[in-house]
Amino acid sequence: MKTLKYSRQREAIKDFLISRTDHPTADIVYTNIRKDFPNISLGTVYRNLSLLAERGEILKLSCGDNADHFDACTSPHHHFYCRKCHGVSDISLPDIDTIDLQASGNFRGQIEGHSLYFYGICQNCTNV
Repeated sequence: MKTLKYSRQREAIKDFLISRTDHPTADIVYTNIRKDFPNISLGTVYRNLSLLAERGEILKLSCGDNADHFDACTSPHHHFYCRKCHGVSDISLPDIDTIDLQASGNFRGQIEGHSLYFYGICQNCTNV
């Protein structure tokens, strides 16, 4: 992979995502990064998020709400999407490693991995 020139803005975006567990959208990243970089454009934030995702440094999550969410944790894990507040959170599923093997039993191609999303209403929204 080509060496990438260092960017303070890109590093700040990545650091912001590392500090979060709520999987923010690009708009939320932009609003927060502007505190330290008031002249940064939304386009620059989008480009850097896309670049970080392409390089595998962050995850880009598409949950069907017309807004991509971003996650600094790139290790294999699953997500829950709240249909009410549109929040995304991690969900732990022990003993699901065999899902790829199970799926490959019903598929003629080669399965290399999976992405699993759960949908519903989060605890914060059900308590409102």
